[in-house]
Amino acid sequence: MMKMSTETFKKSVLVAVGVIESTDGEIFICRRGASQHQANKWEFPGGKVEAGETVAQALARELQEEIGIRVTDCRPFMRIEHDYGDKQVILDIRKVTGFSGEPHGLEGQPSRWVPIAKLHDYDFPAANSPIVDKLQNKCEG
Repeated sequence: MMKMSTETFKKSVLVAVGVIESTDGEIFICRRGASQHQANKWEFPGGKVEAGETVAQALARELQEEIGIRVTDCRPFMRIEHDYGDKQVILDIRKVTGFSGEPHGLEGQPSRWVPIAKLHDYDFPAANSPIVDKLQNKCEG
């Protein structure tokens, strides 16, 4: 009898992520709920891309639902594939360069604007580290 590896069946989730920067160079972040994957860690807002959606459409929908803003402009920032062991994620990160409304945690989640230089003070999921690194390197360079 052949044993099937669980690796074969691991689901890969495509996630649209928004890096929202204010005019004074701060980045908007939210804290994940206690019942979510990577609970209580800080994150860049976004969510799963549903069937039939583009990444930009998913990002616009998620940011409207999650933090109450309407995305008017975004551009590709980076793409990260990360394996958490129990879950494989593909993060398609967009820099949100235009939006209307003031972002806030619509689902009761803590959220705040943070200076780029202070992002490393927050506990992010491992998959988000390269985003913080890229943002901070851009500032220093």
